[in-house]
Amino acid sequence: MATKNNAIATNHETTEELRNQDPLTNEAGAHPLGTGVGAAIGGAATGAVAGLAGGPIGTVVGTIIGGVAGAYAGKAVAEDIDPTVESAYWETEYAKRSYHNDQHGYDDYAPAYRVGWEAYDPAIPADWKSRQELARERWENEGGYTAMSWKEAQPAAEDAYCRVQQNCSKHRKAK
Repeated sequence: MATKNNAIATNHETTEELRNQDPLTNEAGAHPLGTGVGAAIGGAATGAVAGLAGGPIGTVVGTIIGGVAGAYAGKAVAEDIDPTVESAYWETEYAKRSYHNDQHGYDDYAPAYRVGWEAYDPAIPADWKSRQELARERWENEGGYTAMSWKEAQPAAEDAYCRVQQNCSKHRKAK
């Protein structure tokens, strides 16, 4: 793993090549979590609507169709924020930030970066102030506080949030 991290730290193209490869096609952009969540949500919603109109058979058909549509939607959202790339970026950048404290290594900052980028929702592009509470709650609920306080972690979470917000904004403008 150390070799992989060293390659990421020294070569930006290498980081881009490691972007969640699809296990079947080896292409970048496999997002099983986003796809799965999208399939579950899309399938349930579409199945419920179809069930109202078409009874039990409509529910089954709607769930299948909705699952496929939801999977594509979930994958599209997940592609906006790639955890592999974000982790690699912050691992090489965290020590350069003004809030960095030498008493904390990347492993201490990593959960703060994660709750920051995960607080961003491309469907609701809100500013950090309106999403900060969500990030703080996740920080506390997922045990980030064991390494550092939220006061210490908050600037890193905000930094990660702003980075994905900016990147997603650029991505939408390019489409």
